[in-house]
Amino acid sequence: MLKLKSAIAISTLALMAATSTAAYAEVTANAAATSNYLWRGQEQTGGDAAISGGIDYASESGFYAGTWASNASWADEMTYELDLYAGFGGDINENMSYDVGYIYYAYPDAASAADADFSEIYGSISMGGFSFGASVLATSAASGDGTDFGDSLYLTADYGFAVGSNGTEMALHLGHYSGDFIGDDDIIDYGVSISKDGFTFGLSDTDMDDSDIKAYVAFAMDFSL
Repeated sequence: MLKLKSAIAISTLALMAATSTAAYAEVTANAAATSNYLWRGQEQTGGDAAISGGIDYASESGFYAGTWASNASWADEMTYELDLYAGFGGDINENMSYDVGYIYYAYPDAASAADADFSEIYGSISMGGFSFGASVLATSAASGDGTDFGDSLYLTADYGFAVGSNGTEMALHLGHYSGDFIGDDDIIDYGVSISKDGFTFGLSDTDMDDSDIKAYVAFAMDFSL
């Protein structure tokens, strides 16, 4: 499959509610713009800008669910991507937290939409500024019967830290993608970004032979609904 695409960008949340869901449930929205939509080090819009947005529900119990959309053009006639996800997360102790969930990547108007959609099961553990995650292919429309479970695995290690005392943050990322699903047995992506007041400047690259360092500028906002 030619899928070489987070955003998701997937947004992870703080979570809420059990006995009184109506009283404690929280619904938020997000919107963002980026000069280059990158997913695991690879361009999703041919190097063009992207506009994205989503809505998330979270409860105090740890359950969350949401949807996220962006323009995307990595396949014929494709104009947008629509992601649906749900999961559960929370604190293990005062220094450690976890997040597990399921995400479905959809490309409704792609010429090969029947082969483009896929889904993953993901999980992560965070400790201080460190985060370690794994995403496993759950289903793939390209398989014909919709199943390809375990045919790819994406592992990540991230570290974020404050720079100075003015709210500036730096993030370092390393990812390793393996399996038949992506059309290449082994891909490493890596990047660095610096953020402040919703603005982010970043650099990203992969170890693929035809890959060059890609720079991007992004701005993101969150809203309570």
